[in-house]
Amino acid sequence: MEQQREGIILALVAAATILSLLAVILSNRVSPLAALILIPIAGAIAAGVAPGIPGYIVDGLAKIAPVAGMFVFAILFFGIMTDAGLLAPLVNAVLRMVGERPSRITVGTALLALLIHLDGSGAVCFLITIPALRPLYDRLGMDRRVLACTASMAAGVNFLPWTGPTLRAGAALKLPVATIFTPMIGVQVVGLVFVFVVSWWLGVREERRLGLGGHAANAEAPAHLAVTPSHSDAELALRRPRLFLVNVAITLVVVATMITGLIEPVVVFMAGTALALIVNYPSAAQQRERIDAHARAALMMAGILFAAGAFTGIMTGSGMIKALAQASVAHVPDAIGPRIPVLLGMIAMPLSLVFDPDSFYFGVLPVIAEVAGHFGVPAVQVAQAALLGQMTTGFPVSPLTPATFLVAGLSGVELGAHQRFAIPWLFAASIVMTLAAVAFGIFSL
Repeated sequence: MEQQREGIILALVAAATILSLLAVILSNRVSPLAALILIPIAGAIAAGVAPGIPGYIVDGLAKIAPVAGMFVFAILFFGIMTDAGLLAPLVNAVLRMVGERPSRITVGTALLALLIHLDGSGAVCFLITIPALRPLYDRLGMDRRVLACTASMAAGVNFLPWTGPTLRAGAALKLPVATIFTPMIGVQVVGLVFVFVVSWWLGVREERRLGLGGHAANAEAPAHLAVTPSHSDAELALRRPRLFLVNVAITLVVVATMITGLIEPVVVFMAGTALALIVNYPSAAQQRERIDAHARAALMMAGILFAAGAFTGIMTGSGMIKALAQASVAHVPDAIGPRIPVLLGMIAMPLSLVFDPDSFYFGVLPVIAEVAGHFGVPAVQVAQAALLGQMTTGFPVSPLTPATFLVAGLSGVELGAHQRFAIPWLFAASIVMTLAAVAFGIFSL
């Protein structure tokens, strides 16, 4: 009885901690770095596990260190390559393909993100898509939140057999990933149609805001939105057009090596950054200047990621996440038991804001599947429902994943602004796919 009471208290504290974190970040009252550190510490103290806080934080930092290192050196690598002019031809190619209409540019953003995310890595998707297209958005005066949102939607809906959530769902419920994924192909197609329609609509809205709604697709932009690149002499001096093919080769090797998984991503980007510096800027003074130019963005990202490691370390190590998971599924009315897949699909995306992927798929999902089994619901349906939002459409806005901070940082928007703008659309994508699953007979009402 005493143990049950402690579990309830721990679950309540966990819920209060997570809700407080979301409220503070979304309201933009406190920086994410400060919130991610102080709020879980306060929660742990309230839960009566204060003595373990240092150990929990160290454990969390140990787990996040390789990811933080990867992002820091990835920012430096792509920053150096951008300085050298690697992305300029790509931006120009996109301009020629989509013209100067925001409605085409946003659809192109979604398409590029979708294609790059075929490797299953959200980090790679954002690291390539956003830096490539952000200059285009800036030239036209488009809202960077649209860039972050369209890339997030395309990556989020694109759950595949080799992506983390699918693999976790299969492992947790001991199901072949093909059994989970194959029936969901039609549902995913519906989700992708939704993504492209929304991307087009966001572009149309930008056209109206910028006064471009009546222009033809190949019309010239207004003078104040001229897309002709304007670079200072200092920026042009950094360009290395003669090394373009060399830089392309370096980038392809770095990305391909990371995708294969043969070498840890942090090691790949460390080596790539060092090579990019030496090849493009041979003198030590030039190398220091390039590092200094991108150090602020890299340091901010590293700080937030380590703070996120402290948050997840405290929440996991203290048992708060586990207690919240058990409490969340302990009281399921008989009337809704058979409808668990539909209900889970509806709330799967918001659950990404509460549970990290490992805690949900290995802690919460088996419990939900067991409860659903008592009502005759196959475990595969529970797994499929989870994939409609939990760390799929939800991962680019969850404070529990590094990718959220990456997409916001690369886009140059505040985390809270990105979440407020993107969450409704990502949530809508989950709802649309859940309804499609019902319409296709995968889930039953």
